Amino acid sequence: MSIEANKALVERYYHELVSEQRIDLLEELVAEDAADETAVGPGGTGTREDFREHLRVLWSTVKDVKATVEDLVAEGDLVIAYWRIEGVHVGPVFGVPGTGRSFTGHSISRLTIRDGKVVRYNVLPDRLGIIRQLTPAAV
Repeated sequence: MSIEANKALVERYYHELVSEQRIDLLEELVAEDAADETAVGPGGTGTREDFREHLRVLWSTVKDVKATVEDLVAEGDLVIAYWRIEGVHVGPVFGVPGTGRSFTGHSISRLTIRDGKVVRYNVLPDRLGIIRQLTPAAV
């Protein structure tokens, strides 16, 4: 696939799968043997089900979640996404119980694409920035 096709896939991943909660797209966008490194660790092996669980947890802890890609850089089969997450904190996030507060956070993700599907995913969120918004009196 071309670099532009890989970027388009990542845009769909965040817009349609994450924000629109289109779990029906999981098989189309993520390979069966894909590794969600947030679940299996860097270099680990996994399955598409790890992605399903990651999304289930996100959707159950952040109401009205919206993921917006702000920038993409790609080379070969690798896409780096700088993206923003917004929503209402209703369940545990980074150890903070649900507060009902709205928040915005930024993350950088690394996605590897093979044959038009995500095969490896890792994300580095701004945990401190999000925790500060969720617990303003504690920080």
